[in-house]
Amino acid sequence: MSAPRDPDPLAVAVGNASLLGVGYLLLGRRALFWTAAAVTAALLWLTYEAAGTWCELLVVLWWAAVVAHGWWLARRHPSAGPGRGQRVLALALTVPVLAAAGWVRFDAYGIEDAVAEARADGSCREAVDAQEEVGLRHRLLAAPVAARGDTVVDACERLDTAAGYLSGGLSGDLDMLEAAFARLGAVLREPGNERTVGATLQRYLGRLPTDDGCRDLRVADWLRDRGTGPGELTGPASAASARIGPGALVECGDALMGDEEWSGARENYQRLLAEYPGDARADDARTGIRKAGLAIELDRVRALVEAADGMDSGYCRSPAKYSAAPAYRKGKSGAVFVGDTEYTGKLPESWRADTPDAALVVCADEAEAGDVVETCRYRDHNGRIGSVRFNKLAVRVKVYALRTGRLVRDRTVQMSGESCPGILRYFDSMPSRMAVSPSKADVRDAFAPVVGR
Repeated sequence: MSAPRDPDPLAVAVGNASLLGVGYLLLGRRALFWTAAAVTAALLWLTYEAAGTWCELLVVLWWAAVVAHGWWLARRHPSAGPGRGQRVLALALTVPVLAAAGWVRFDAYGIEDAVAEARADGSCREAVDAQEEVGLRHRLLAAPVAARGDTVVDACERLDTAAGYLSGGLSGDLDMLEAAFARLGAVLREPGNERTVGATLQRYLGRLPTDDGCRDLRVADWLRDRGTGPGELTGPASAASARIGPGALVECGDALMGDEEWSGARENYQRLLAEYPGDARADDARTGIRKAGLAIELDRVRALVEAADGMDSGYCRSPAKYSAAPAYRKGKSGAVFVGDTEYTGKLPESWRADTPDAALVVCADEAEAGDVVETCRYRDHNGRIGSVRFNKLAVRVKVYALRTGRLVRDRTVQMSGESCPGILRYFDSMPSRMAVSPSKADVRDAFAPVVGR
């Protein structure tokens, strides 16, 4: 384009208002045209990269400068004057450019409003979907507006990371739960993220309770004990703990009962009564405490019975109760026989019972010499005559009521038996004293009064 014979200052100014350097072309100043184009491109790229309001301010100042500069140059031209054709050309180029720029900025603000509305509703997904409408044109002509949407998307991406940690934390990994809350707190400290953070937290807390009561209990305890942080986090955490805590205590207690971890189960039931006394599951907890207590008693009794191999060991030394044991009924109650069982092992099976069903625990000591039955004379290997006294077998017996663990009898029973056999069998020299040889009937007769038979 050659230089116009009569440059129109208004046309030149309008042409430069397009930031395309059209006014300089109307003046025939090609060097200025390329310089202006380069500066405009550089400013737009700077705005794209920095996305700062100050960058847009630079563009506005540059726009005003090239408009004023074009007007000034045209006014200095000797033949400057109005030119209808120049004005039409300048307007034909500038108006579409400014209209397009205005529309792009208007669209960018519309997207920003959609992102802000989605964030206010707590929906990161809708906010991200809205921000995806931002294109290169928005980042060139409305970079700060687009950048504000990018900030929301960045916060949502960090919330997605926190959500992953929350998912792992709700599976029982408390370290991941701690990491999740740390990330939620970091996003929450940035203004405007309260709803999205709250929605993320509530979405995952809403997955509680799970099908694992003990895992839920660990999570509920962690949420309850969380004493620091913004109220937007501690409030929902405390509420979730209160919501799932009672059920988790009972379910975990039941699971521990199934695994025969009686002490842990009883502790959970007791916690329910202490922390949630008005809960509808309080009666179930009381039943669980009773069952767990009985199981603990039974385990202890069984261990003591198994360890009782004499009067100074096991149950015989440290008697314990089993509260669910049957009450003693004369002639019908079974007993557990421990200690020295050389002779109690010969008692009838009908007198015996397993630990849970027995009413008595009978501790028997080693047999000793009892009363003299009779004295008999025998000739030894050397033909000498000697006397041998035959004694009953004396056994000290302690009887405990299994239901209470209390001693109910402590006596020495004496067993009769065969004495003065026709042939006396011995080693070395003839003994002066020997025990009788009791039959099963003799043993039964001796122990019957002790065990109520």
